[in-house]
Amino acid sequence: MFKTIKSDLPASIVVFFVALPLCLGIALASGAPLFSGLIAGIIGGIVVGSLSGSKIGVSGPAAGLAAIVFAAIASLGYQNFLLAVVLAGVIQLIFGFLKLGIIGYYFPSSVIKGMLTGIGIIIILKQIPHFFGMDADPQGDFAFLQVDGENTLTELLKAVNALVSGNISFGATIIAIISMAILLLWSNVLVKKGKIFQLIQGPLVAVVVGIIFFVMTQGNSSLAIESSHLVNVPVPEDMDSFFAQFTFPNFGVIGDPNIWVVAFTIALVASLETLLCVEATDKLDPSKNVTPTNRELLAQGTGNLLSGLIGGLPITQVIVRSSANIQSGGKSKASAVIHGFFLLISVMLIPTLLNKIPLSVLAAILFIVGFKLAKPSTFKQMFSLGWKQWVPFMVTVLVIVFKDLLWGIGMGLTVGIVVILIKSFQNSHFLHIEDESNGSNKVKMTLAEEVTFFNKGAILTELDRLPENTNLELDVRKTRYLDNDIIEILEDFAFKAKERNINITLLSERGTIENPESFIEFFKLNPKIN
Repeated sequence: MFKTIKSDLPASIVVFFVALPLCLGIALASGAPLFSGLIAGIIGGIVVGSLSGSKIGVSGPAAGLAAIVFAAIASLGYQNFLLAVVLAGVIQLIFGFLKLGIIGYYFPSSVIKGMLTGIGIIIILKQIPHFFGMDADPQGDFAFLQVDGENTLTELLKAVNALVSGNISFGATIIAIISMAILLLWSNVLVKKGKIFQLIQGPLVAVVVGIIFFVMTQGNSSLAIESSHLVNVPVPEDMDSFFAQFTFPNFGVIGDPNIWVVAFTIALVASLETLLCVEATDKLDPSKNVTPTNRELLAQGTGNLLSGLIGGLPITQVIVRSSANIQSGGKSKASAVIHGFFLLISVMLIPTLLNKIPLSVLAAILFIVGFKLAKPSTFKQMFSLGWKQWVPFMVTVLVIVFKDLLWGIGMGLTVGIVVILIKSFQNSHFLHIEDESNGSNKVKMTLAEEVTFFNKGAILTELDRLPENTNLELDVRKTRYLDNDIIEILEDFAFKAKERNINITLLSERGTIENPESFIEFFKLNPKIN
């Protein structure tokens, strides 16, 4: 795991700085104690990172579960909710042992790419207000509708109006621009100049510069950055107050059916989100590693079990952190594990220093991550692949941006299924008119290898269009599955064909049959088609 430490250590630092505000923001958006988000981030890095088979995936609290967690805490109470998280972990372990990890592979590539692009766009849009020091909302608030009643577009309009009128935080904006310049200079120029610039990553330099800027401008009223636009890590006074932040589940309500409903909901949503992120992360991985999905469910289940036991939020694999890991050069699971230790050490030893980091600096870092996920070239590539890829891709992107992650994935999958049905409708058969001379048409219809009830409409339409006095040649030599619904259609057509003077020749592996008396009896006796 540590053979690639030269790449993994710098990447872990970037992931740490991305994960830290997200852990706090998601906890705030979930209505949970801020420390619970840090617990989930630490366990997601150290425990899940160690057990997972993914080399570049990073786990922690996820924005996709924030709405579910918020409602569960409100209805159950926090300690009862923690029991549901523990039980969700157990259920995920059962999912892993039952080998249900294959579910993620049934989602089309267009939906997965749409998910990545949509998340990239959201990251960019959500960071614009932070970039100008205009939004104190949590960075983990990735839903369109936000906890303060605003939505993504109204927050952007407020930021634009503030920018035009000059009512922005000049200090936050200046350090954000400086940070962006450092990041671009580092990645495009300096990283090619020497190994020192590969070892010390641009995001770390940007954060250090941001802290120095905050300290130096505290007495300057025009450039000072307000505390609401800084990282906000809980600061314990001593070890006793640190350990007092941990909360434990109430096992006395384990028989409450409401606890189990929440547990199954968390387990299902967290598993689905994890499996989709696993597939998306594998697509981003330059080495094209394939993550064992059943092992991932076992790792996630273990993580949620432990997180719930000590007061943490539910955990999933998170595409924002995973993509930041990949873009920063992470090569193995060491980067995920080390980032977890960085979270642990920082909240214990240097929380006061962390609270001097401007959120606008982190917004600049996330801008780069978001752009790499939502490159314009991705839209061009998907459009070039045709409407069957473009439509599910765009539906997924738009619904994720204007609703949320799970809705976007669900709508994209629905559109993908509709596309499959349309193509299945079209590809059920081939119709070829061979001879139209002397008023007697000769028509050949070749059925596909598999013909199901989805194809009923297409075949029935073509048969009804056949004119009188047609010689129909029906070829089923390549057909290996013929749905009973199709056989019944052929049976009914054979009866009507006599009235329209249509002659039917059936070509099969058993030979040629002129005007078969019963299609049903014929296919019952044909062992090749079942």
